[in-house]
Amino acid sequence: MFQNNKILILGFARSGYEAAKFLLNRGNTVFLTDLKTDHDENQIKELENLGIHFVLGEHPDDLLDKSFDYLIKNPGVPIDHKYVLKAKELDIPVINEVELAFRLLPKEKNIKFVAITGTNGKTTTTTLVYKFLLEDGKRAHLTGNIGFPLIGFLDKLENNDIIVMETSCQQLENLIEFNPDIAVMTNLSPAHIDFFKSYDNYKRVKTKIFQNHNKNNIAILNLENKDVVESTKNIKSSVKYFSSKKEINGSYIKNNSIYYYDEKIIDLSDIKLIGVHNYENIMAAIMVVKELGVKNESIIKVLKEFLGVEHRIEFVRELNGVKYYNDSKATNIKATQIALSSFKTPVIILLGGLDRGHDFFELKDYMKYVKYVIALGQCRNRVEEFSKELGIPCINVETMKEAVPAAVKVAEKGDTVLLSPASASWDQYKKFEDRGDEFKELVNKL
Repeated sequence: MFQNNKILILGFARSGYEAAKFLLNRGNTVFLTDLKTDHDENQIKELENLGIHFVLGEHPDDLLDKSFDYLIKNPGVPIDHKYVLKAKELDIPVINEVELAFRLLPKEKNIKFVAITGTNGKTTTTTLVYKFLLEDGKRAHLTGNIGFPLIGFLDKLENNDIIVMETSCQQLENLIEFNPDIAVMTNLSPAHIDFFKSYDNYKRVKTKIFQNHNKNNIAILNLENKDVVESTKNIKSSVKYFSSKKEINGSYIKNNSIYYYDEKIIDLSDIKLIGVHNYENIMAAIMVVKELGVKNESIIKVLKEFLGVEHRIEFVRELNGVKYYNDSKATNIKATQIALSSFKTPVIILLGGLDRGHDFFELKDYMKYVKYVIALGQCRNRVEEFSKELGIPCINVETMKEAVPAAVKVAEKGDTVLLSPASASWDQYKKFEDRGDEFKELVNKL
């Protein structure tokens, strides 16, 4: 399989590089195209020595023709890209690096595959599953949106290894045979509408994680998210639920403790992470690893030490009685709603970024502790209008370098300064991590 084929890889990045290297080593003819030209020189030279055909800086109309056997698309490439549409016309399969790797998994090694998706909480849940497994002495590999591209460690897998994958909607779009043993959906809310054109289409793509399931596969779902429950009502998996609101036949919260069925796992007071959303992530992760035989002692040890994932309501520092949190990963309204629900102290929120036309008024019911808004980025004027409508004082700035001092100026002892933009970062940054890093750097220099 995937030998002596002619393959076009659309998009470089980490997954494109790893896929190209793997395919070239299996005797395939590989073309790689990317509009960008500023790629790692060592990677370029390595692939050139293996015989790749690069087409960088352009996407020629005549590059893709019926002589190709596969188009491997980077998840970030739009679903209506001209090569994707042409491949469908020519009946050329469009897959991605994850699908490629999954089809090549060594079946004889009894690999267990865990895939985790959802609008929010994917990274925290995936990280916890991985840490629980390692703490319990199991061989696990972290891949997908975090970790290393799956195709890159296929040759290193050993018997009974466990793969833990954070699975994005963009990856799910081009998965065909992909079928994880355990699949998790943390929650669903409107996101990536610019990419998928509608919320219904986004939900359809998300539920593809269960598309090849049968009763031998496990689906772990959030009972308190109505869109999750509705979207998964026809899946064929063995379904198990977690709930933050009621005692159920699954994982739940009772008497300020997390339970797995009737077994108490840990008191909430012993967990470093804050917020109901994080308790839901923890319950999902516990349900996964209990299926894989992880001991309670390993779960408890991790939860007593784990401070959270970078850029996800990440505590930065306390200065003069003011606490600073970096939630740059909040690139949508729902994520900022979750962040605001986590605090019961006066909040100064840094809000705004790329203007996608999203409605900030969906934050209205979550703003009761907000005493100041710092509006920044491309959509700062709309943020200011929203703040004025609610009667909350607002300072309108353009950049993070202006935003942090503005927040410091109005913050008082006992306040929380929260970067939770409810917006993508691409108006000023390549990625949300860069935005969060600048915020942390400015705060740590105070």
